[in-house]
Amino acid sequence: MFIKHYRKSLPASAIALALMAVLLPSCADTTQDVVTPRQEEGNVTAEDVEENTEQLIGQTVTIRGEVRQVLDNVSFTISEDEFFGDEIIVVNTSGEPFMLPEDDDVEVQVIGEVRQFNMVEFEEEFDLDLQVDTDYENKPAIVAESLALAPEPGEITQNPSQFYNRTVAVEGEVEEIMSNNTFTLDEDQLVGGGDLLVFTLVAPERTMVEGEDVFVTGEIRPFVSAEFERDYDLTWDLDVQRQLEAEYENQPAFIAKSIYPSAQ
Repeated sequence: MFIKHYRKSLPASAIALALMAVLLPSCADTTQDVVTPRQEEGNVTAEDVEENTEQLIGQTVTIRGEVRQVLDNVSFTISEDEFFGDEIIVVNTSGEPFMLPEDDDVEVQVIGEVRQFNMVEFEEEFDLDLQVDTDYENKPAIVAESLALAPEPGEITQNPSQFYNRTVAVEGEVEEIMSNNTFTLDEDQLVGGGDLLVFTLVAPERTMVEGEDVFVTGEIRPFVSAEFERDYDLTWDLDVQRQLEAEYENQPAFIAKSIYPSAQ
């Protein structure tokens, strides 16, 4: 795992300890509960949290950003821009281990309450042993109740192995609707990537149309037609099944457990 600025912030021995700690999931199960942004409060940007911390304190928000520094085994910082803007502290209070992305360009989605960081208060409230520098006191923080990888569709199709059996949250444009439960998300012009095949296990909030932006959460697994027919109640006509087998067999597929129009 490589995280931006991480090697500059911690010695090699600390890196090894952090990687073996709770940021790593158990070998038995690497999936987590489906992560769904809070529609009633709306997605906000990391910049919003940085600039309007006082107005957002106490609110549950959904933000996305790239990991910048690992602070200890449950805390790290994220920001939307590597060169501009302050970093936001994320403290994982979900009780579930979270493995950071292998690719340091892959974003992370965080859902939680906006707070000002107070190490003593956080340690007592959440029964944690934090190892965070005092420079972060009173900085913007998210007390994270859930976390997920938030890659682009093309990042998944370009390097699917790092996403298999992980809960992911993807925002993208509907490229082609093949049936009432099968469509693709556009790869967003990522070099080397391809459109991402999506199967929905639940009905969307409203009828989708090609070209609209949607938000999907679920799990990535390789598409094997026989296994999908066995494991999921998918209804394909013969032409769609043949198209899927010809174009997507053994390619990554998204098993969507929630889907709705993008809030962005």
